[in-house]
Amino acid sequence: MFNMTQIETFHKSSIRAQPPASEIASAARILRDGGIVAFPTETVYGLGADAFNAQAVARVFEVKKRPRFDPLIVHIHDVAQLELVAESVPAGAWKLIRKFWPGPLTIVVPKRPAVADIVTAGLPNVGVRMPRHSVALELLRAAQTPIAAPSANLFGRISPTDAAHVREHLAGSVDMILDGGPCSVGIESTIVSFAGKVPMLLRPGGTPTEEIENLIGELCVPEPTSQMSASPGRSLRHYAPATPVVIATTPSILPGLRKGLLAFTPQPDYITRDFDVVEVLSHNGSLNEAACNLFAALRRLDQSKLDVIIAKKFPEQGLGRAINDRLSRASQSKRIEP
Repeated sequence: MFNMTQIETFHKSSIRAQPPASEIASAARILRDGGIVAFPTETVYGLGADAFNAQAVARVFEVKKRPRFDPLIVHIHDVAQLELVAESVPAGAWKLIRKFWPGPLTIVVPKRPAVADIVTAGLPNVGVRMPRHSVALELLRAAQTPIAAPSANLFGRISPTDAAHVREHLAGSVDMILDGGPCSVGIESTIVSFAGKVPMLLRPGGTPTEEIENLIGELCVPEPTSQMSASPGRSLRHYAPATPVVIATTPSILPGLRKGLLAFTPQPDYITRDFDVVEVLSHNGSLNEAACNLFAALRRLDQSKLDVIIAKKFPEQGLGRAINDRLSRASQSKRIEP
């Protein structure tokens, strides 16, 4: 009933060499001229525009079909560029910057007026990060401007971790897709807000929450329905395949349906025999590896003509917390109750 190869084979995209400098220069020129470019980061592919060009940023929203109340993250290549976008940076944020930048961490701080209001959905604060990807950093340096960028996919759908995923959603709608190979982290950045009286975790992501709290203390976590417009990726429905997703402790459910299983580690035969397709995210129990492969595996399951995708909950620690967050939001759409 299932394909053993799909259980035992670890899927990975082929690594592409660094794009030529001429391609990066062309992409930077497009951004300076008010165009939009899809580009790789270590987390997911982003769809970028000049953060100071409101018309260019508006086109990002239009291409993604993204609601205007959902703010974007501004990407920079050097800490000195914070002065261009941030009005102030508190001491706690500086601690995180020194430890985790460049990397999958976004800080939310008061913004400067030069940042287009459409970037922040009219809010007085802006999310900023420095990506840890050589192509993204070279593009930012060449563009000579901070780049506002959400993920390079249609709003609410599975985030792209390879240039091929971007082409599936946005080919013909963007000015350029800069191919830097598959993403090494594969899950969006952690977002910590310093806009209030205490640091707040707005989204778990590629930097484990425990490592952040070890540095600056316990983070406040808002209720799921609050702070909805304060950060990207907080919509109740997000990161979702077209196929319904069910999170289950015991995955042997829903008889009579074509089912796919999304599992952290290899599962025993008595579980897998009930599924038509099985995706294993890590064969050695690595949460880093599982996060890296999450969106690509969801995409393959979504393309397998299934009635439902069953996902087993991950350990609520390290990157497992971020994976559970993405699965929870993906499961809000077209839910099938077990």
